[in-house]
Amino acid sequence: MIIAIISAIGVFVAFLVLLIALLWIFQERIAFQPPPSPPTTQEEQDDVRQDFYRAADNQPLLAYVIGNSETVKGLLLCFHGNADLAVNGINWAKKVAQLTGFAVMLAEYRGYMNLGGHPSYLRSQVDSEAAFIHATDSLGFRHDRVALYGHSLGTAVASELAARHRPLCLMLESPFTSAQAMARIIAWRGIEIAWGVISRFRFDTLAVVASIDAPVWVAHGTSDRLIPPAMGEEVFAAARVKGQLLLVPGAAHSDVAAVGGDEYWRWIAAALAS
Repeated sequence: MIIAIISAIGVFVAFLVLLIALLWIFQERIAFQPPPSPPTTQEEQDDVRQDFYRAADNQPLLAYVIGNSETVKGLLLCFHGNADLAVNGINWAKKVAQLTGFAVMLAEYRGYMNLGGHPSYLRSQVDSEAAFIHATDSLGFRHDRVALYGHSLGTAVASELAARHRPLCLMLESPFTSAQAMARIIAWRGIEIAWGVISRFRFDTLAVVASIDAPVWVAHGTSDRLIPPAMGEEVFAAARVKGQLLLVPGAAHSDVAAVGGDEYWRWIAAALAS
């Protein structure tokens, strides 16, 4: 009996060690999952400008810019989720620009859209900083006329950028509270015991929104099975300056705009009007 118990404990410990080792090795592959890059269509080239710039470590980056920086009210700088591409947001960005009078910049991460390089937590900070510098120095937008938007993983990237550069507003669609909280959902609740040792991710959106002076706007689908809507509610509740919380009944992780319809677009317009 004792031998069986000891063997069971040994198997459990071995499983934990293996799980922790796998998370240490593959955590950035889990967090960043670049999909295949689609061919760029002529239609996209006709009314969308593709800007190329470089990060501080000389990594080539790109963004899609919709709107004329000389005639618009401001800029919405956007960061997409882990398995998405900036180019996929073009139609969404066109509607935002038409509705609000803001230009939209869809920033891409390294490792996506054939840019080369490997995305990581620290490099996401470098890439978002490069996008902000391009928006202000090259496109000429004043710092106080740049709003930030993120979806899913992009909400954490946008939030960390907001902590470094106060935006006009911070718009978070389907946000998670922290990387540690997501690890409990994806892997195992007990993973937080070793979190400080194994994690290279320090995304903590709750802490960021509680510290910045910019208004925080949150939208979340009530049927989101990837990031629980309760996390979106927690993020909004923690915000030091609150904009508006939009919970879209029946919306999943990536269809908040489609399901939310007019209410969603009023949320967008109100955030940028503020």
